[in-house]
Amino acid sequence: MPQNLTRECLSAHDQQVLDSIFNPLELTSSVAQAIGPEAHANLVDVEPDTAAVQQSKALEVRAIKLAEEDKLVEALQCFEQAIEVAPTRASVYNNRAQALRLVGRDEEALADLSKAIALCTEQPRTKCTALCQRGVLYRKQNNVDAARKDFEDAAQLGSSFAKTQLVELNPFAALCNQMLRQAFDQLN
Repeated sequence: MPQNLTRECLSAHDQQVLDSIFNPLELTSSVAQAIGPEAHANLVDVEPDTAAVQQSKALEVRAIKLAEEDKLVEALQCFEQAIEVAPTRASVYNNRAQALRLVGRDEEALADLSKAIALCTEQPRTKCTALCQRGVLYRKQNNVDAARKDFEDAAQLGSSFAKTQLVELNPFAALCNQMLRQAFDQLN
């Protein structure tokens, strides 16, 4: 803002207009407003503490490590074992989807992400991550409507990444932001 113009000098309506330009998602996501941007960090997954879940978690951690070492075939095998042990653990499907994407098996990754989302009854963190991943895949496939829906759902869970993606998917908001930045750059 120009040096002699502060937010306090603006009318309530003018402040609302500026807020709608700089924070376009705040108007469309009352849930995101209610839980605030820090909420995503506070999302906690709840899973039963059974021997099968513990074994599945250990296999999942091993699979992630293998994937990070670029041993994707072994990682996928380990994810499969983790699913066999505890087939209703959403996190395993979510993480296996990442490995599937790395080997170029996007359709299988989409199926895993959809399964993860369906299984997330008490795993909001995993659900948020899976929604973002699936939104990215949909966007890659030029399925903008499906991507937007997933990003909206993830934004409601508090994902700042999803909020950013929604702005990028909204050409009007992106154009307004670009024009505003240019105007402010010219004032400096």
